[in-house]
Amino acid sequence: MPNSLPSHVMPSKPAAVRLAVDIGGTFTDLALETRGVRHTAKVLTTPDAPERGVMTGVGAILAAAGLAAGDITILVHGTTLATNAVIERKGARTALITTEGFRDVLALGNESRYDQYDLNIVLPEPLVPRYLRLTVPERLDNEGHVLRALDEEAVRALVPVLVRHGVQSVAVGFIHGFVNPAHERRVRDILGEMLPDMPVSLASDVSPEMREWERFSTTAANAYVQPMMARYLGILEADLRAMGMAAPIFMMLSGGGLTTIATACRFPIRLVESGPAGGAIFSATIAAECGLAAVLSFDMGGTTAKICLIDDSQPQTSRSFEVARVGRFRKGSGLPLRIPVIEMVEIGAGGGSLAHVDSLGRIGVGPESAGADPGPACYGRGGVHPAVTDANLSLGRYDPLRFAGGAMTLHPDAALAALDADVGRPLSLSPELAGLGVVEMVDENMANAARVHAIESGKTYDGRTMIAFGGGGPVHGYRVAEKIGISRILVPTGAGVGSAIGFLRAPVGYEVVRSLYQRFSTLDVGAVNALLGDMTEEAEAVVAEGSFGAATRQVRTAFMRYVGQGHEIPVSLPDRVLTQDDVAGIRAAYDRAYAHFYDRPVPGSDVEIMSYAVQVSTLTEPAGGVLSDGAAFDASAARSQLVRDTTTGEVSDWAIYDRLDLAPGAKLQGPAIIVENETSTLVGPGWTAHIDSHGYILMVRMGEVA
Repeated sequence: MPNSLPSHVMPSKPAAVRLAVDIGGTFTDLALETRGVRHTAKVLTTPDAPERGVMTGVGAILAAAGLAAGDITILVHGTTLATNAVIERKGARTALITTEGFRDVLALGNESRYDQYDLNIVLPEPLVPRYLRLTVPERLDNEGHVLRALDEEAVRALVPVLVRHGVQSVAVGFIHGFVNPAHERRVRDILGEMLPDMPVSLASDVSPEMREWERFSTTAANAYVQPMMARYLGILEADLRAMGMAAPIFMMLSGGGLTTIATACRFPIRLVESGPAGGAIFSATIAAECGLAAVLSFDMGGTTAKICLIDDSQPQTSRSFEVARVGRFRKGSGLPLRIPVIEMVEIGAGGGSLAHVDSLGRIGVGPESAGADPGPACYGRGGVHPAVTDANLSLGRYDPLRFAGGAMTLHPDAALAALDADVGRPLSLSPELAGLGVVEMVDENMANAARVHAIESGKTYDGRTMIAFGGGGPVHGYRVAEKIGISRILVPTGAGVGSAIGFLRAPVGYEVVRSLYQRFSTLDVGAVNALLGDMTEEAEAVVAEGSFGAATRQVRTAFMRYVGQGHEIPVSLPDRVLTQDDVAGIRAAYDRAYAHFYDRPVPGSDVEIMSYAVQVSTLTEPAGGVLSDGAAFDASAARSQLVRDTTTGEVSDWAIYDRLDLAPGAKLQGPAIIVENETSTLVGPGWTAHIDSHGYILMVRMGEVA
């Protein structure tokens, strides 16, 4: 489904040919930019062999652009494969080697309960079963001193156990190994001698921070997905080289930077949120370009919806993430990962999310998805259960003959039959009203997730602009905005493949996090400088593999708390060697940060520093300034079609506009649909839309100031 659009943000040189590929659960999105023109494409993901879908998409977009594989100068790739492997429990058979006496850390966690009053609470099962959680005698103290030397013969004795159980990957995590990694590295060397082909993940490399549960969980997850990701990336790189592409290949990281395939193969767990991270960068770039200080990024794809708050063109970030939650929207119900991530809420609400009626007679949507195979019932590929796409089709929101620019024909009868069987008949509703209920329910699910995310972030939606993208974001954006009180929506060009475009805006970057416990009252500035220096060298070495000499910037952060508290607050550090004179200023910055969250500092309390982060990334060119809009004029509709309004249930004629025919200055009034190859933008009743100077659709709720 290729498409070509003007590119309004072109940081690369005119001769550069930059290609981005984003594998989602349902679609694989591609974006190519060269000589001021952007080409986009969307193809179905091939779950059994994801590289097949990528190669199909690359071939299609190169043909549309009139280019050969050898013309590409850089390729950026992001994927949900690691996430899906953890969620679906389809990773490698993994063993954990840990300190004697700590076999059950993965199962015990921190003994917290995400629901205090649920007597039958279900907790996530560790990725490593108990019989593969193996221990050896060794012990370090909290400063890294050896209390008990590593029993190397005990390590060697574990090798027959690993072979007997068919272990495919090993995680190694020792108590206090983040302070002194010597024992973990010796285990790696021993396994390398006896099992040279066995992938080994060390906690001191993957997540060198205190808190053993989070550290061990992250390391186990890295080991769990490492063989699969290394195999996939190896096959993909070989296929691209065979096609004739000589360009470097970069992988999108969950924290918003790019890294090489070699680093991604070592630390594949850092890719778990790579696709959503690209979407957040896409929104942040658009926000800077349009001068928007406060934004809600709303990315709805085929399998999930992602919501991220962006202030001053910077997405929220975090050092922790949960995957495979067993309690919907419940913090603490998933497997913890200690990795740098762009903070967002992700729910199972996409075009392929399946609808059903639960035991209480309520319509439920997701998190199960039809995916790409067989897909929604209307795809005609064997799906028999109704998905959100089927519900949208039943409401008249899609033209079955022109869906995806005519590249795919939808089957309304199949959609209505699926809705009738799974939702309509159980609730005594017509298939069309069942579709209305499904759409309204998925919109409410997304709105509720957005409300919770804002509350947890201590923010509101007052004055925010929604940037809607992904295949479903512009379709559902106006109704979600109404539910959460947002009155302005921006739909950029290339919205249907926004995450892929975001990949092209990301810097080459890497973040290193390490723990060094210190208190301000006894702060050893020399030890801190030594640690930060080592961390900087490590991050710069990774970035240098892909920066090709580009200028870089560095961000240093310390994570602090009052003595005895349970959670830390990030505080920025100067990008230089620290002196004793800096200590008072850093302490004052912490007090200000604490007061921002909790109203006032705690005078007289000492502060402890738990860990440090150093992020090194290449510099990116700033987005262009705000352009003035041209003279306004009324747009001409191409046709009309009958659409059922989800708020009233009434069916009426909605005007249909082709986005490629709408020049800057064009304005129209809802209800209307603006169609393009990768998505459709619904301008609901009570909304107006106009095309701004960038070619973006700006929707404003009537009664509000544009």
